Amino acid sequence: MTESTRGTAAAAGQDLGVANDVRARRDHRDTVLLPIGYGDAERVETLANTAAEVAGMMETTVRVLHVFTEDRYAAVRDRLNYHQDERPDPDDLVGRVAPVRDVVGRLEEPLRAWGTTMDVDARVGDDVAGEIVAAADAVDAKRVLVGGRRRTPTGKVVFGSTAQRVALNAPCPVTFGRDD
Repeated sequence: MTESTRGTAAAAGQDLGVANDVRARRDHRDTVLLPIGYGDAERVETLANTAAEVAGMMETTVRVLHVFTEDRYAAVRDRLNYHQDERPDPDDLVGRVAPVRDVVGRLEEPLRAWGTTMDVDARVGDDVAGEIVAAADAVDAKRVLVGGRRRTPTGKVVFGSTAQRVALNAPCPVTFGRDD
């Protein structure tokens, strides 16, 4: 793990099978934001363990966040047979995202052991990094944990890096976990 020193969805958690004693109740606890995307499927265990440990030591809640791009949101909405004109709440769809379900499932036990909680949130926007930063700001996150994959410098320039943009713009420290 490396760190940058730069500085709604309780029902969705219920849909994901999060136990009541693990789900946050929007209390006074500080928040560690854990954005999860489709690319995090291979990092689920590492991200869940890191989030539980960090949140436990900081005595915070974990907010699992998924940002749907407009295209992904439309694809999930269509797959679930919503009418094209309907715009279901993204919190109602987030339980259909496999990496989110996996992280939530893997977080329950370690969070219970640390005596902390979680909730799940979803947003829609094509600027994924911007949505993550906005969510961190909205919940006054004390830390953001982001996953990433190893890329060449050329790959970063050509394709950009959501994790890098979050690290540079987040209103709190960012911990980065990458594939080895």
